[in-house]
Amino acid sequence: MTERRAKRRLMNEINVVPYIDVMLVLLVIFMITAPLITPGQIELPQIGKSLAPPVAPLEVIIKADGSLGLHDRSSTGGEQKISREELVEAIKQKQSVNIEQPVVIAGDKSVRYEEVMKVMDILQQQQVKKVGLLARPNI
Repeated sequence: MTERRAKRRLMNEINVVPYIDVMLVLLVIFMITAPLITPGQIELPQIGKSLAPPVAPLEVIIKADGSLGLHDRSSTGGEQKISREELVEAIKQKQSVNIEQPVVIAGDKSVRYEEVMKVMDILQQQQVKKVGLLARPNI
């Protein structure tokens, strides 16, 4: 009996045939499904669009006493006083000339945030596009 045990040797080889079979099956699956997948469309930026300079925003200024002013940074004119009723009409008139012109709201530091939100609400109710808040860093 000891002779039979002595004749057995350990095998230290890996049988790779099952792995090759699995790889071939996966290769066939990928070869069949690859033509069925439709590639997605990628919209690349056009050169003409990137060359257009950014438009200077319209600045709605809320002063400490609650009065409003409108400053068009794209023109050389200064700030003009305006009422809340005239504000939307003036902004829509300027945006009809240039649709991409944004509107920023700049409030005095002593103005309550509620007043800024009221002006922003008025503009959003009248479907004024591209409304934002202007923040000035403390220098």
